[in-house]
Amino acid sequence: MHNLDVIDRKILRLLQEDASLSTAEVAERVGISQSPCWRRMQRLKDDGVIRAQVALLDRKKIGLNAQIFAQIKLNAHGRQHLEEFSDAIQGFPEVLECFVLMGQVDFLLRIVAADIDAYERFFFEKLSRVPGIQEVNSVVTLSQIKATTALPVD
Repeated sequence: MHNLDVIDRKILRLLQEDASLSTAEVAERVGISQSPCWRRMQRLKDDGVIRAQVALLDRKKIGLNAQIFAQIKLNAHGRQHLEEFSDAIQGFPEVLECFVLMGQVDFLLRIVAADIDAYERFFFEKLSRVPGIQEVNSVVTLSQIKATTALPVD
């Protein structure tokens, strides 16, 4: 982990809980003055430790009630064109995350849709048309036990 000291870790924990905190509020909570706190926060951004500060939305409150994990297996031809596959997936706003895997399948996608009918349309109109896909195994989530974006920085 990038030479992070105790203060850096405290700053990161606070910002993961609430990125809207002002530098003065962060400084007060970690026990340092505002100027050194600002410099530390800026260094964490410049070093890429803090990638972005965003608002996290509740997907169900904006009508995205279905969450699906799709396991993708590419055919031999598809593996030769991973860049094309990656570009296609990048262009689908429904796909929130895409992971390259080792094992029986090549990729794991986390997809959101308004409902199962909307996912079906996405599947047939977009995902299944990506060249090189041999197999897609979709798993619909029923409920979510834990969801966090906070990384353990202890």
